[in-house]
Amino acid sequence: MTPRPLFAFASLVLIAGAILLTFLTFLGGVSDESPTNRFYFLQADTSGIAGAASLTRWTFWNACSVVDGRNDCPKVHPAYPFDPPRNFDGSDDGIPSQFIGTHKYYLLTRFMFAFILVGLFFAVCSLLLGVLALCSRIGSFLSSALCSVALFFQAITSALMTVAYVLGRRNFRSIGKSADLGKYNFGFMWAATACLLFATVLFCVGGATSGRRSTSHSTTAAPRRRGFGFGKQKNARNRGSFIDNESQRRVKEEY
Repeated sequence: MTPRPLFAFASLVLIAGAILLTFLTFLGGVSDESPTNRFYFLQADTSGIAGAASLTRWTFWNACSVVDGRNDCPKVHPAYPFDPPRNFDGSDDGIPSQFIGTHKYYLLTRFMFAFILVGLFFAVCSLLLGVLALCSRIGSFLSSALCSVALFFQAITSALMTVAYVLGRRNFRSIGKSADLGKYNFGFMWAATACLLFATVLFCVGGATSGRRSTSHSTTAAPRRRGFGFGKQKNARNRGSFIDNESQRRVKEEY
């Protein structure tokens, strides 16, 4: 039995896990309901900044205040950027100088939103096509191709997230403000990246293993057929030589 179905099933489980983790990260800040009200990228002390709460959490959808350790996001804005001078009332008072006069953080986090959607699309396509990998070698390689595209965009999103918010944490701490990364979002995003990486490898291994088994089977079957034919020819020659010897013996007896 070929191990391809086992590799394909393991890959499907990994892709499903990556999609779930990515969706949890993506939905953080959409509502104040549990468990997504605990998911955020960065929490910083924004006291002293005009128009900001004492604590602010940034998500894909808003800069939320914090109530009892949970996100309090009154409004939802898709692709909400991490850009403190523009996130509040436009005043630069109390904002770290590294954020002022630059669009770097704005662009990094805006591209995050686009790339995570593209990665999710290809991950879902890979999950649906991956059913064919259970019974087809071609399905394994096609699923691997789609999964690798999803991995590419997921890895870019995770890298952009890390750069933007790790630098943001450093900027807030540079002026004596407390700032912490969201452990759930960072854990989910990098875990999803790892799941897609392993799923891509397992799809390829499953397809390649199936190909080697098919080749080895065909090469071992051919010598058996050739050996059987050679045996038949040898038996035919033996019978022919026996008949010739018998006929020669009879001729000698007649003489």
